[in-house]
Amino acid sequence: MSYDIHNIKMIPRVIVIGGGPAGLMAAGQASLSGAQVILLEKMNRPGRKLAITGKGRCNLTNDTELSEFLAHFGQNGRFLRGAFHRFFVPELLEFFKQLGIQTVTERGGRIFPVSNDANEIVMALVNWAKATGVIIRPNTRVEQLVLAESRIGGVVVKNQNFTTEKLKADAVIIATGGASYPGTGSTGDGYRLAKAVGHSIVPIRPALVPLVTAGNLAARLQGLSLKNVGVKVFSDNKKIADEFGEMLFTHFGLSGPVILTISKLAVDALNAQQKVRISIDLKPALDDQKLDLRLQRDFAQHGKMQFKTVLKELLPQKLIPVCLDQVKIPPDKTCNQITSEERRRLRLWLKNFTFDVIGHRGFDEAIITAGGVALNEVDSQTMQSKIVQGLYFAGEVLDIDADTGGYNLQAAFSTGWLAGQSIRR
Repeated sequence: MSYDIHNIKMIPRVIVIGGGPAGLMAAGQASLSGAQVILLEKMNRPGRKLAITGKGRCNLTNDTELSEFLAHFGQNGRFLRGAFHRFFVPELLEFFKQLGIQTVTERGGRIFPVSNDANEIVMALVNWAKATGVIIRPNTRVEQLVLAESRIGGVVVKNQNFTTEKLKADAVIIATGGASYPGTGSTGDGYRLAKAVGHSIVPIRPALVPLVTAGNLAARLQGLSLKNVGVKVFSDNKKIADEFGEMLFTHFGLSGPVILTISKLAVDALNAQQKVRISIDLKPALDDQKLDLRLQRDFAQHGKMQFKTVLKELLPQKLIPVCLDQVKIPPDKTCNQITSEERRRLRLWLKNFTFDVIGHRGFDEAIITAGGVALNEVDSQTMQSKIVQGLYFAGEVLDIDADTGGYNLQAAFSTGWLAGQSIRR
C-alpha cells in the first residue's frame, strides 16, 4: 500500500490493543480504511483465547435470525443492532469464505469451520491482518492511555525487556477481551485503561461458568452427563430461569451447556446474597400424570422384580444409588409391594432432583466475562467513546455477553469490524 508523500501526514495512525477476534478484525478493517495500524498484543502471539474456543473447534457464529440472536444477549442486546446491521452472520461467513475457510452448520444453528480447528481461524485472521498492512507487536503490554485535551494522543507500553515507550496515535481501539481464561492474556487490562480515562465499569463477574453445589451429592455423580433434561433455577424460591439441554456432574458441582447458560443468573443471585437452588427434571417429556402412569405400568409389568433392578429402565446406573437414598424406598423391595406414597415420592424426585448452589468457579474456568465498559458511554453506531474522542471499544471488554452457541464471537467480530471501519468517518 503506497501513498503520495505529500499526503502521508493525513493518514491516521491507529493502535489496537488486544489480538483476539475483535482486535484482529478491527485492525484489519482500520488498515483497509486507509489507516496505519499497529496491533499490540501482550502475549507472545495473538489469538490464544480464540484458539481454545468451542473446545478447540471454534463456534464462529449461529444461523439464527436477528431478533432471536439479540435475545441471547438479554437487555443489552439492543446495543448491538448497529453493528449487526452493518456486519452480521452472512457478512462474516463471506469474509471467512474469502479467506478460504469453509463452514458447516450443526445442531442448534451453531456454525463451525469444516476443519473443526480453531487454530485455522487464528492463522487466517492473523495472516489477513498482516496482508492488509497491520503491524503486530507481541509481548507488548499497554500501561496507560495518553490524552491530549480529552482526546486520544497515544499509549504508554512496556516492552518485553521491561523498557517503557510512548507510542503516538490518532485513535486507539481497546479490544482486550474480558477477564476469563487469564492464562490466555485476558486479565481485565481494558477495564483498567478505560476506567483511568473516565469510563464507568459495570462490575465484572464470571459468566458461562460451572456452579458449586453443597454437600457431596454432585461428587458422587462425577463424570455423569445427562442429555435432554429440564433445569430450573430458583432464587429465594422464585423461579428465575428454565432451560432444557445437556448437563454434567463434577467433583465440585454442576457444569455442561445448560448449566453454563443459566449460570449468569445464578451468579448474580448469589452476589445478591440470595439462596439459589437448581431443580433438575429427569423426565421433562412426561408431565406428572403421564409419568405416574408410566411408573404404574412398569411396576405392574415387573411385579416380582426388585425396585433397584427396575430403576435401570428409568435412570443411568450412576444415578440409581442416589435415587435410592433420596426416595427412601428399600432397594430389594419388589415392585408389586411399592405403595402409592412411595411411587409418589419417586415421581416427585424424578421431576425435581435438587441441588443447593453455594458458589461458582472462577474466571479461569469461565468462558466469558459479564460486565465491562458501560454501554451508555459508547456510541453503538461507531463504537467510539462518548467521553474520549478517538477512543474505541470492541468485543468482550464491553458490557455485553450472551449464551453459548457462537453469539459472543459474532459480537466480537461485528463490533471489531465496526470500530475499525469507523476510524475515518
